[in-house]
This record gives sequence, structure tokens and C-alpha cells, in this order.
Amino acid sequence: MPMPEPTPPANVLILDDEPRVLAALKEVLERAGYAVVATSHPDRALAKLEEVAFAVIISDQLMPKMTGLEFFHEARRIQPHASRVLITAVLSLPTLVDAINQGEIFRFLAKPWLREELLATISNGVQRHDLLRQNDELLTAQSKLNAELARANATLQSQVERLAVQGKELADANRELKQRYDHSLELCSRILATYDPLLAGQTHAIARIVDQMVQSPHFSDDERSALRTSAWLCDIGLIGVSRELYHTFLLHPERLDERDLASIHSHPTYSQTLASHVDGRSLVGETVRAHHERFTGGGYPDGIAGETIPWTARCLAVAVTFVESRLPTQEALRVVEEESGKGLDPEAIRLFRQTTRLSPLPRSVQEVMLEDLKPGMVLANGIYSPHGLLLVGEDQALNSGTIQKIRTHNLTAPIRQRLLVYS
Repeated sequence: MPMPEPTPPANVLILDDEPRVLAALKEVLERAGYAVVATSHPDRALAKLEEVAFAVIISDQLMPKMTGLEFFHEARRIQPHASRVLITAVLSLPTLVDAINQGEIFRFLAKPWLREELLATISNGVQRHDLLRQNDELLTAQSKLNAELARANATLQSQVERLAVQGKELADANRELKQRYDHSLELCSRILATYDPLLAGQTHAIARIVDQMVQSPHFSDDERSALRTSAWLCDIGLIGVSRELYHTFLLHPERLDERDLASIHSHPTYSQTLASHVDGRSLVGETVRAHHERFTGGGYPDGIAGETIPWTARCLAVAVTFVESRLPTQEALRVVEEESGKGLDPEAIRLFRQTTRLSPLPRSVQEVMLEDLKPGMVLANGIYSPHGLLLVGEDQALNSGTIQKIRTHNLTAPIRQRLLVYS
């Protein structure tokens, strides 16, 4: 470990026109470890002050060319932080007090001076000089930092103003982008209305149902936005099918051959392609493409099943099934119920019923989803397996073990019925 460099001795300037006094002061201070410059000429002393920084300046009062106080007045102008010590044999007390109060001198010593008093005074003077110098350095550094801070604040203010302008421009751009996006959806809706007003009406009905479903906390923000968009675009691919073929599919599906059905079943793929020109997010495309897949498989266009179907597509499929049944509300609900665990995800159906409230319940009963089940809830209906096996009885209070049993069973054999609990 390197040794710290030794601190250089403090510089002391002595001015006295008596050679013996000058020599005695110089000897005492040099023995005490100070670097001493001694002179009997005020002019030389002032010249030395211009060259060397002194911690302490000692001067006699009565000298031929100028008094000690006159010398200190000039010395203070050259080196204001140096501690000035006056040595005198004759000086009135009021003059000394005024000199101290006005800052002309730091201390005074009466002749003949005592060695211990001299050394203590010089030591205090050096400490005062160091404190003043350090304070001046701190003030200089503070001034520099304040200037830098002012510049930084000005730069920051400029950046804040620039960011505010950019934020406004971005908000304007987002608003314009949303308007264009909404216009694109509106254009698609008009295209559907031109192709077939009934199809456009169905799309509006599906979108209204989806707007209710996405109020649920069971979606992320991205899923919520993608599902809304998909509801408007899921059937846009049908414009690639002739009106005659589409109407035959609606009214007399039994008359279609395999080629005609293949053309109808390809519309989710075409819808995905067209939707990508409106919204390029992959989740929108996946939702549109999979909204006619069946929960147990066998749907179109890819024949995927279960949770491999995106959650948003499973929810959209429920709304599409309900609307496309073109039946009164209660009959359409029965169609949806019959598809629970078959073509449709039971959990998506529960969410559909819960958010649309198309199936009124007694005020003391509420419908929940599987993931909403919590210990302490009391079932308002029994839960059965698809084969009729009672899993949990009516009026039974749920605990964590029972809930885990229900969820585990649902993974192997989806629970189709409504989950009703007392509120």
C-alpha cells in the first residue's frame, strides 16, 4: 500500500524592521515546521505576496515607510485569505479592536511576545487560512455545479418541451391511426352489407356480444383488443364465395357437394388473409382463422381441438354459434348449451352467460367460471361428469381440495354444465 504524500509546511511571511526580532521570529517558526520568508522591507514583502501564497502574514506595527496596518490593508487586497497577525508594543486598544472588526488583522501579539502564545496564534491562523481556502474552493465548486445544474435544467426543460410536442404529435398520430383503423372496420362492414345485408347484421350482433364478453377480467388487454377486431372480421372471407352458394349453405346445406362445402369451410382462411391488411397482429389472424374449430376436434380449417384453439377463438365461437343459429334467445341458448364440451369450450360458454346475462338467475345465485371457484363458495347445483357421475353435490361448501378435483377432472373430461354458487 503506497504511503500518503507528506503535507507541505505552511508558508509564513514575516515583516519587521528590527533584524533581531526578524531573526528570532524566523528561527522559532522554522523550528516549529513552517516555511518562513522574512524581510524588513514592506515593498519586498508586497512583491513576495504576488509570487507565493502564504497562510499567515506577521508584521510589526511601527516601521519607517508604512505602519503594519497600512501594510495589511495592501496584503489583504493581494491575499484575502491569509491570516494577518500584528506584533506591536504601542497601539491603542480602540485601534486594535477596529482593525480586528474590520477584518484587517486576525490577531495581535504584544511585544515582548511569548513563544507558546506565538505558536498557538500561528497555528490558529493556519487553520483559519485553510478553512477559508477550502470554503472558497467549495463555493467555487458549488458555483460551477450550480451553473452546470442550470444548464442541465435548461437542457431538461428543452427536452421536456420537445417530449411534450412529440407526445402531442404521437397522440394525434394515434388518434388518426385509430380513426383509420375504425374506418377500415367500417369499410369491411359496408363490404359485408353490400355482399349480404343479413351477414352484415350477424356481424354487428356478434360484435355486440363480444363487447360484453371482453368486459370480463379473464382477458389480457391484447386479447381483449384482438377479440373485438376479430368479431368484425371473422366472416369477411365469405365475400369470396358466390351469393348463391352462401344462400344455399344457409337455407339448404344438404344440397351442397364436397367442393361447395370446401369453399365455405375455406372462408376463415380467406378472412385471416384479409384481416391481416386491417390488423397485422398474429392473435387477430389466429382468432379469425380458428373461430369455426370444434372443441373436441373435427372443425375447420385445421381440425385443431381443446386448448390448442386460442382462448379468444373459443370465446368468439360461442358468440358466432349463438348468432348464426338465427333463433329466439332461449332457443339459441339451448343450441349453445347442447354444444358445451362438444363444439364449444364449456368455460367460454360460462363466460358468455356470465357477461351477457341472457339466462336470468335467482338473485341469490350467480354463475362463475372454473377459475373463479374459491374455497368457501357453496354450490347451488351439483356438478356431474359427462357420464352422469356426481362429482360434487349441491349445497356443498368448496375447499381447495374439492376445487382441485373439479379442475383436474375438467382437463380429462370437460364439465359442460353451468357452475352456480350462492352469492
